[in-house]
Amino acid sequence: MIEGVLLKGYGGFYYVFAEDRVWECSLRGRFRVKDQEFLPGDRVAILPEEDKATIESVEPRRNALIRPAIANVDQAILVFAMTSPKPDLNLLDRLLIQVTDAEIEPIIVFTKLDKYKDNPLANGSEDYAITTVYRNIGYTVFEVSSETGQGVAEIGARLTNKISVLAGPSGAGKSSLFNALSPGKKLKTGHISVKSKRGRHTTRHVELMVCAGGLVADTPGFSSLFLPNMKRAELTDCFPEFAQRRRQCRFNSCLHDKEPNCAIKAALEKGEISPVRYEHYLIFLKEIIEAERKY
Repeated sequence: MIEGVLLKGYGGFYYVFAEDRVWECSLRGRFRVKDQEFLPGDRVAILPEEDKATIESVEPRRNALIRPAIANVDQAILVFAMTSPKPDLNLLDRLLIQVTDAEIEPIIVFTKLDKYKDNPLANGSEDYAITTVYRNIGYTVFEVSSETGQGVAEIGARLTNKISVLAGPSGAGKSSLFNALSPGKKLKTGHISVKSKRGRHTTRHVELMVCAGGLVADTPGFSSLFLPNMKRAELTDCFPEFAQRRRQCRFNSCLHDKEPNCAIKAALEKGEISPVRYEHYLIFLKEIIEAERKY
């Protein structure tokens, strides 16, 4: 038997990457009886039989995402355009919470750097200030151009021997980034709607593809994303700039909203915390509290 990674399942067959090739696999009978759900990213042992193989066993998952449905993810490449459309920072912060909660390393990529530089109205550096905010928090941030190739090699070096998921809104350039990272393999790219400045969905399903020495999933574009199930006190842990100050609050149970002597609000007044990030925190806190009341 040989070990590999499940790339996708389609039409009752499963495609596994092992020993530098893709195997078409069927399931051993016991899996069909159990009706076990398989996800891209599952690590499996397969038994080759000429040109095909059967899946013999599945290893326990280290982690799994619900949307996109994928397992054993090492890192999430969160892709947002610097312009056309402008970055949806509320969605970015939601994605950061989702991957942080799943204990997956986030890497933020701002695309379309060439279009940003060519836009005379954008040269006020507002969007560059956004990239600085996330860098100062401690996130890994790249600015890239899939057209000129700037920054692409640096991202490619982060993909080797890892399972990565590309996530972000439609039109942000996920497929274009994949194409730049993996010459010769082309994903369908979408056009931006002139009226809405939003992209059309071009990716219909989730599958892993060999890219830059690793495996990458290009996922369907997100227009909305619910927060993972968590308690209100856990939300602070998903905001690193909040978590490092929480012990400075007067109350251990401080939610950094209406409580007095809050270190987070003090840092906000000093300009040490992004007001946009704090605004999103309050929005998410309200959502989590409302969800708690439902169950």
